[in-house]
Amino acid sequence: MKYLIIILLAISPTVIAQNKIHLNKIKSKKMSTNIPKISDFPTGEENTAYAQYFIGKSYLAPLTSNKELNIPLSNVTFEPGCRNNWHSHTGGQLLIVVGGEGLYQERGKPVRRLKPGDIVEIAPNVEHWHGATAESWFSHLATNGNPKSNENTWLEAVSDEEFAEANKK
Repeated sequence: MKYLIIILLAISPTVIAQNKIHLNKIKSKKMSTNIPKISDFPTGEENTAYAQYFIGKSYLAPLTSNKELNIPLSNVTFEPGCRNNWHSHTGGQLLIVVGGEGLYQERGKPVRRLKPGDIVEIAPNVEHWHGATAESWFSHLATNGNPKSNENTWLEAVSDEEFAEANKK
């Protein structure tokens, strides 16, 4: 018994050190603040104005500024695992995927995996959510139909269980 205790005491620092190294690697992956370049569009600034409607961080880069055109267009970038709440738009929405891999789902319908080049046409008042997969950054261009009168209705967050299930597809 005495030898067993001595052996356990001798290997414990090694096991603890190896676990710390492993945990630090995991932590550094999750805590990485480097935003990769996944498209030719700018990433923009952290989307703090709408952070309450997102799980995780998103970034917003407005691409158009001429209000007379009435075509607002922004690049929205999501960190891995980031998604917005269920929501709808009274005038609909158009998403054009430009980088990474994402997910889109309309309430009551199957999840759709999104890759660069995909276009998502969302009819007015359709409840939906979109965001990055658990493993990939994701970026899409977004514009709203009827922008002068289009209003968002923000709903509940996409639960961790719903998100995990969506990532299996």
